Amino acid sequence: MTGTVLCVRFGLAPADEALLPDLLALLGGFTPVVQAEPPDAALADLGGAVRYFGRGPAELAAVIRVRALALYGVDCAIGAGPGPRTARMAARRAAPGTTLVVDDPAAFLRDLPAAALDGVGPATARTLRSYGLDTAGRVADAPLAVVQRIVGARAGRDLWERARGVDRTRVVPNAAARSVAAERSFPHDELDRDRHRRALLSAAQELGARMRADGQVCRALTLTVRYADRSTTTRERTLREPTAHSAELTSVAYALHDGLALQRARVRGVTLRAEGLAPAERAAHQLSLDPTDDKARRLEAVADRARARFGPDAIIPGSLAA
Repeated sequence: MTGTVLCVRFGLAPADEALLPDLLALLGGFTPVVQAEPPDAALADLGGAVRYFGRGPAELAAVIRVRALALYGVDCAIGAGPGPRTARMAARRAAPGTTLVVDDPAAFLRDLPAAALDGVGPATARTLRSYGLDTAGRVADAPLAVVQRIVGARAGRDLWERARGVDRTRVVPNAAARSVAAERSFPHDELDRDRHRRALLSAAQELGARMRADGQVCRALTLTVRYADRSTTTRERTLREPTAHSAELTSVAYALHDGLALQRARVRGVTLRAEGLAPAERAAHQLSLDPTDDKARRLEAVADRARARFGPDAIIPGSLAA
């Protein structure tokens, strides 16, 4: 049945992230096939629920929204599709308090820019544009061999299938968290680039501290910028090596932000997400001969111990103290 996977994006402020387990339990009242996507989203496969309750995905989504708002004061935007990827993309385009149901993924994707497809970063998007493949529809219409010649055999097939709405992924119940995010919102439309960078520094510091406390490292960093009109821009970069080092995360966050060339954009918030989490003890670290880097890591360990004892604000970068 089409449209039976929901992606529910809860309107959680960073301070309310602790509500996510309760909201997951709410979804569990409709289906046992629920996958958490911290810090503020979840996937739910309603295939069985649609048959059991005799209601369509849009009707069940409306009930979920009402219960989340009534019980926890949390509004949400919901996307529904045949698979997780389509549901996620629909949820990103649904306004708060609404549900966007996609029954035909290929038609839904057709007019979207190629950069909107999962796994298409700025460099790949530029390459595709240079060949006239600037939308998902044009990628889908191109011969598979052409797409493979442009981006490689395996990546080309994956991209071509995604552009056609093919989704082989599934909702995995109780899946271990593979990412962690930190969000910073501005009280008004923020045009100041320096304030953007301060928010990124704060978010990178939080991500690094949380991962180190949990003994984890990440393989990639994703930046999402939210604008005054509720639109967003997302960019991702794979790290040189898995890390939880705040200085490295901050450097990559700045590079992603600079690459957007926002200039006078009206920004309402930024979100950094550490992707591809893995145990730190399994990650290889390239030893550096730079004494500055070694000193920074030692100071970071000392700061972590101080925060664990006296609280998260015990030690913060000087530029965030003002």
